[in-house]
Amino acid sequence: MRRGRAAAHARGRGLSAPFFPKGGLALKRELGIARCGLACCLCSENVLCKGCRRDGFMELSWCKDAQWCENRRCGMEKGLPGCYACPESGCMKGLFKEKIKPRGFNEFIRRYGMEALLDRLEENERAGIVYHREGIMGDYDEFDDIEALISFIQTGRRDQQ
Repeated sequence: MRRGRAAAHARGRGLSAPFFPKGGLALKRELGIARCGLACCLCSENVLCKGCRRDGFMELSWCKDAQWCENRRCGMEKGLPGCYACPESGCMKGLFKEKIKPRGFNEFIRRYGMEALLDRLEENERAGIVYHREGIMGDYDEFDDIEALISFIQTGRRDQQ
């Protein structure tokens, strides 16, 4: 879908127009999903970032939040690729205290797998769903229920209440 059509599609659903860098979609699939569940593949915060799961990335300053990220530290201490692989249920460490997006993305990965999440994020982005609008907030942040967020990831539509 072209930029103009994606933006019109997003506006038609009551969403803000998506941010597309020059050349099209922003998704960088090779960056995948961060240890905490955030989508490094869609992050517009640092264009030089190589994702938080790469070895030695702190020394290269790829992620501005690496030193304080409790989810990253916990996963590394447990030898896990991400929070989605942790057997602890109901964890509220780090970002999970205040952000539903990483909790919802992790639960989606538990149920359907990493590739399924990346596929849906890519398809949703093409449809005009925005990961970041201004700053770090976007369409996936507008939920207070994980099941509603998972449904949104799957369908690209908000259930009308």
